[in-house]
Amino acid sequence: MTNWAGNVSFASELRRPRSVEELQELVAAAEKVRVLGTGHSFNRIADSSGALVSVQDLPKVVELDDRGATVSAGLRYGEITAALQARGLALHNLGSLPHISVAGACSTGTHGSGDGNGPLADAVNAITFVNAEGELVTLTREDPDFAGSIISLGALGVTVSLTLDVQPTYEISQVVYDGLPVERLGTDFAEVMGSAYSVSAFTDWVDPEVMVWRKRRELAAPEPEWLGAKLADGPRHPIKVMPADYATQQGGVPGPWNERLPHFRLEFTPSNGDELQSEYFVARERAAEAFDVLRALGNRFAPVIQVSEVRTIAADELWLSPSQGRDTVALHFTWIQDEALVRPVVAALEEALAPLDARPHWGKVFAADATTLAERYPRVKDFIGLATRHDPTGKFRNPYLDTYLPLS
Repeated sequence: MTNWAGNVSFASELRRPRSVEELQELVAAAEKVRVLGTGHSFNRIADSSGALVSVQDLPKVVELDDRGATVSAGLRYGEITAALQARGLALHNLGSLPHISVAGACSTGTHGSGDGNGPLADAVNAITFVNAEGELVTLTREDPDFAGSIISLGALGVTVSLTLDVQPTYEISQVVYDGLPVERLGTDFAEVMGSAYSVSAFTDWVDPEVMVWRKRRELAAPEPEWLGAKLADGPRHPIKVMPADYATQQGGVPGPWNERLPHFRLEFTPSNGDELQSEYFVARERAAEAFDVLRALGNRFAPVIQVSEVRTIAADELWLSPSQGRDTVALHFTWIQDEALVRPVVAALEEALAPLDARPHWGKVFAADATTLAERYPRVKDFIGLATRHDPTGKFRNPYLDTYLPLS
């Protein structure tokens, strides 16, 4: 069995408990446990020498109460959002793929885009997980350790459910612009990324023109020209040479938030997974500096890059969040699936971004060591202490955690 991209093979057989009680018994009896979500991580974060567990077969729950929507951990975002939309409700934001599980996405720091939008985990106001003793633990925003418990990399236990903040449903219209001059991405960064509720810019850092996707809550007719770019004459895929069949509706046609905020439709698989991904997070005020670095590396990227996406994220206070404590620009890279070629490029990219205090994404391909991660993520030591309190015997630890979040 492999992850979605096929670059990680799991030695352990996947266990799929069908009830919370069965999960509790499994965890209590196991020597080592890790959880596999939908497999959209690109490193060994979910790997296990012991029990490898999926929560996708637990009872599917979407329940509303005064706190928001309580959802079972194994549900995919596309399932949750359809249920909420049917009840006239919405979440603040979504990632590019609706195919990922809510627990997996929140535990690794998945995000969407938008100057005012925090990561997906920022919507969580309560979490219930099975701890190392097989007991159910519930934490809410009122708990002092809550901010360390959502983006947890699976180190605290097995998440059973999450309660999410909700709001009244809303519509989004998505428009795509071709030909934004790449230099304007830096000089007019605030205008570009602040031009809609959610904005993504796609480039390879060599092409002089950038494609921009703008997802707007204001449903006015799109301008035919904007900052030197032109309204696309048809649907687009983030990778220019790929067909746009699987992309969400464009052309300024209004639609429900859950059918526009993702880049891809739930009913289709967006690709066959033949790729690797990396992502780095830089303080938003240093975006122009970061773009200069990336353009200088463009020729180095050329043999291995499929596309790079630029997004923004609002600051939050979750301990291991890539946007913790600072408004952030996210620099995403989709590479070809060839680690021997990609790894040296990733190392060069991290070295070039180091002066900008760039944080790597926990679930993607990176080269940083534990010392660097502890410098870039200032709450690492607090998190290790929290994980040790919940899991004193290291039941949920694996080689990934031992390497990147080692015990002192």
